[in-house]
Amino acid sequence: MGIMSKILGGGGQRSVDDYVELDIDDFAEASAETGMKVHIAEIGDQSDVIPIKDAVYDGDFVIADITRHSTSDRTVEHIIDELRQVADEVDGDIVQKGDDQLVVAPTGVTVSRQKLS
Repeated sequence: MGIMSKILGGGGQRSVDDYVELDIDDFAEASAETGMKVHIAEIGDQSDVIPIKDAVYDGDFVIADITRHSTSDRTVEHIIDELRQVADEVDGDIVQKGDDQLVVAPTGVTVSRQKLS
């Protein structure tokens, strides 16, 4: 029996011995060693930009909700300019998704401008 038939179930009977129980504690340590985290943030005012900048400088990915502001709001323009500068400084990327989200990527990460569908 090949590996694909084992994965996809190419017939035959299975027994309890065919399965291995995984202990989640074995994986908790591995997740602590990840190089990049994805943060979710809400931008209510200018002070909310500071932890976003810190996260991007630390090499993390940030998805920020800007629904509290309209896209014509000068505060949003200033926030976007400030985060664009951070993305440029770390050689990352920044994209505005619709009127309600900003995606800020760290060093070496680009955000595709095309949908996967």
